[in-house]
Amino acid sequence: MSEKGILAVVSGFSGAGKGTLMKALLKKYEERYALSISATTRQPREGEVHGREYFFLTQEEFQQMIREDALIEHACYVKNYYGTPKQYVFDQMAAGKDVILEIEIQGALKVKEKFPDTLLLFVTPPSAKELEARLVGRGTETEDVIRDRLARAAEEAEYMDQYDYILVNDVLDDCVEQMHQLIQDQHQRVSENGAFISAMKQELKELVSSV
Repeated sequence: MSEKGILAVVSGFSGAGKGTLMKALLKKYEERYALSISATTRQPREGEVHGREYFFLTQEEFQQMIREDALIEHACYVKNYYGTPKQYVFDQMAAGKDVILEIEIQGALKVKEKFPDTLLLFVTPPSAKELEARLVGRGTETEDVIRDRLARAAEEAEYMDQYDYILVNDVLDDCVEQMHQLIQDQHQRVSENGAFISAMKQELKELVSSV
């Protein structure tokens, strides 16, 4: 294990399979990685445990963390705060673990701005059509919700080229291995994603306008 871990931030479209990818990576390389735990002011749901799913804080405790600059990033959604505690992340990295943080694009870019050594990974299906198929395949969302998610993906695609690497989640095992290799070797840079990003942006725009 290396002397100090690195911080990798993972974002991607809803339906890209980020959660499944992360679980598979942590299962295969359990001793190598730590998944960052967020702090939140929302109430725990049934079965959730403080320090496992989230660090559950009061509004006052969260505000104190903001004042003390104790969060890597934070945001407010539907009257509840969510953020990434620095101490947990830095303790894991000091112990030699590579820490993975799964957050939205705006938060990811804030982290990169604050900590330039952060590795930004963007997870995407191989095509916009495949993204639509996965969202439909869930069978849990209405047509309106699927249309909204595709519209959001079209907006998010505008930020793809601000990430260090693009991960195409087609075959899960292959994507897990690729993510592992990219995190382990920061010097390996992908420079040929321009055409893919342009194609994805265009496909998503066409897909949204045709729905």
